[in-house]
Amino acid sequence: MMASMSMTRREFLRSSAFAAAASTVAVHPLFAKAGKQAPFRLGMCSYTFREFDRAHVIQWMKELKLTGLNAKDVKDHLPMTPPEATLAAVAAYKAAGIMPHAVGTVYFPKDEDDDVRMRFDYAKRAGVKVIVAGDPTPETLPRIEKFVKEYDIRFALHNHGPEDKLWHSPLDVLKVVGNMDPRMGCCVDVGHTARAGVDPVEAIKAVGPRLFDVHMKDLADMKVKESQVPVGEGKMPVRQIFETLVALNYKGYVDLEYEIHGDDPMPGATESINYMRKVLGEMGYAG
Repeated sequence: MMASMSMTRREFLRSSAFAAAASTVAVHPLFAKAGKQAPFRLGMCSYTFREFDRAHVIQWMKELKLTGLNAKDVKDHLPMTPPEATLAAVAAYKAAGIMPHAVGTVYFPKDEDDDVRMRFDYAKRAGVKVIVAGDPTPETLPRIEKFVKEYDIRFALHNHGPEDKLWHSPLDVLKVVGNMDPRMGCCVDVGHTARAGVDPVEAIKAVGPRLFDVHMKDLADMKVKESQVPVGEGKMPVRQIFETLVALNYKGYVDLEYEIHGDDPMPGATESINYMRKVLGEMGYAG
């Protein structure tokens, strides 16, 4: 009897996701009245919803009351080809009040003008000013820099932790792009940064004006990728990260990248966004 009436934590989160979202609506307008807007905004990586289509992305963004999307070419979220598909996706997002602010993660497998230009044309069609990039080699970056100058689109190289052959932490990125065009910079993934043995707060300080996007996640063990939990349940110093971003007057996005429970992402995504809004509210900012 007791066993049949019990509820697992994930079942509880699933059943209470909408209630949690409603609670956010009730609480955070109070913060909005009492506080001011932080220089940065909360957003979402569409990779969080990678097992679902664009219609779900739009529905869940609305439920989470988020408008900024780091959109990826996964499912039909923001197709790179054909061009008409990119434009149709952007139109659907705009009609729903959602604005893609970055594309990615975008990969650059070839050190060739035509291949690089195709990816910058994709970002231009999407109407974004940031490309979050995955795997370019150091030798490819001068060619990419040429297109950054031509298109006036910022290039944010995403670190992927100790498994990455090249870009373990933002400090590795900074060593290579630090003397390039100021639009060559970083997307700091705080989870991968921590797993690489680098303090995310110190990494953000080091990157400074070359910080173009932040991917937020939390870890129960700051060395273990598989220990990811909803933001606020782990050891990530979220408040210190936010305080550092405010001190730097960072005007970009902090995008939730929730990489677990891909088949049922909304409970953890809701919990994560609510926690980040709570931290902002405690800092005196609107969420």
